[in-house]
This record gives sequence, C-alpha cells and structure tokens, in this order.
Amino acid sequence: MNIMLLFAGGGASIIEPSIGLIFWTTLIFLLFWFLMSRFAFKPIAGALKEREDSISESLAAAERAKEEMAALQSENERIITEAREEKAKILREAKETGERFISEAKEKAKADAKKIVDDATAEILVQKTAALSEVKNQVGLIAVTMAEKVLGKELKERGDQETYVSELIEQIKLN
Repeated sequence: MNIMLLFAGGGASIIEPSIGLIFWTTLIFLLFWFLMSRFAFKPIAGALKEREDSISESLAAAERAKEEMAALQSENERIITEAREEKAKILREAKETGERFISEAKEKAKADAKKIVDDATAEILVQKTAALSEVKNQVGLIAVTMAEKVLGKELKERGDQETYVSELIEQIKLN
C-alpha cells in the first residue's frame, strides 16, 4: 500500500505536499524540461533567431530605402536645378538670337539705305556728268558757231574782232 499511497498521495492534502508528490512532480518536471529543451527550445530559439534576423534585415532594408529616397530626393533637386538652369539658358539664347536678328535687320536696313544713297549719288554723278557733257557740247557748238561767224567776217584790226566777239556773246545770252 505504500506504493499506492505514494501514487495516490496517501490521503494527504494538496496544501501539505508529501515526499512522493514532490518526487513525482520534480521527476515529471525534469522529464518535461529535458523533452522541451531537446525538441522545443531549439526550434523556438531558431525561430526567434530567424525572426530577429528578419527584423534586422527589414530594418537595414528600411534604412537603405531611406538613404535611397534621400539620394533620389537630392537627385531630383539636382535635376530640377539643372532644368531651371537649362530653361534660363534657353531663354537667354532666345533673347540673344532675337536681339541678333534685330541687329542684323537694322544692319541690313542701314546697308540697303547706304546702297540706295550710293546708287542715288552715282545716278546724280552720272546725270551731272551728262549735263556737263551737254553743256560742254553746247559751249563747243557755240564756240564753233562764233568761230564761223568770226572767220566769216574778216576783220583787220584786233579791236574790231574783240568788239564783234562781245556782240556775239551778248546775242547768245539773249537767246
């Protein structure tokens, strides 16, 4: 019966544990602890280690993503700055091109005006030359006419010749 008391607790109460209850409780606890350490603690520790590694990798990935976002943001700011500079450059070039076209048009207009003035001056010169030539021809014709008339009348004295020439000049002025 001692064995039975040992297993049954021999009428002892739970509040007052007996040696058998302490023995069996300790034995079952040690056996449970051994089985748990053998089959459960290692996989649980491995799972916890995996979870810790996964969390560490996720944190590292998040940090890398944060750094990449900062790099992308700075890259975007650089691109925006370059775009603004390019815009300013294009506007400046367009303004310079417009000013150059205006300047070229003014220069062309000045050159055309100068050409027109030069052409007019040349035409005036040609007209002047033609008029002078005409006057010379007229003077030559008058001189020939006077010479014919002078030669036609034979004057013996020089004073008479000068008087006759003066009379002819007066006649030509009147015509």
